[in-house]
Amino acid sequence: MFDENGEVIPVTLVKAGPCKILQIKNEEKDGYNSIQVGFEKIEEKKAKKPQKDKPFRYLKEFRISSRELSKKFKVGDEIRVDFFEKGDIVKVSGISKGKGFQGVVRRHGFKGSPATHGTKHTLRAPGSIGSSFPERVWKGKKMAGRMGGERVTIKNLQIAEIDKENNLLAIKGAIPGRKGTLVEIVA
Repeated sequence: MFDENGEVIPVTLVKAGPCKILQIKNEEKDGYNSIQVGFEKIEEKKAKKPQKDKPFRYLKEFRISSRELSKKFKVGDEIRVDFFEKGDIVKVSGISKGKGFQGVVRRHGFKGSPATHGTKHTLRAPGSIGSSFPERVWKGKKMAGRMGGERVTIKNLQIAEIDKENNLLAIKGAIPGRKGTLVEIVA
């Protein structure tokens, strides 16, 4: 995107809604206050048996305060992109891209061994993993393993543009996940 001065702004387009409020839980009945939101409606014939009463692909519950519960939300209301305003600071959470099994150089940024002075076949090896005292590997030791595919939250992202007709948000910067994954945007 380009701003008024002609400078480039890197943005990520997110389809944000409409999300329908399906259930409201309150302190007296359920023990806590929250709303249940559904996104991406499924056709009646494609819905599985447990989805018949709430035919949405994604269901998510958000805890809220009792003050917000009483004045803002009703069952059946839709949350659209006009909930946000241009320039709002948001927090985006999602599942990051999975990168499979990686070594210590890629996963933790280890330097590796020198390529000369007698080094043979151990350029990207982790080196020593501990002393002889505990005679085990300490929990949390940085070693090779699976990388990515975990929940990541990016804070302080700014909304650059809102397209109300197509329910699109242009969020300044990068967000977690690959194309097509579900993300949670909180103002």
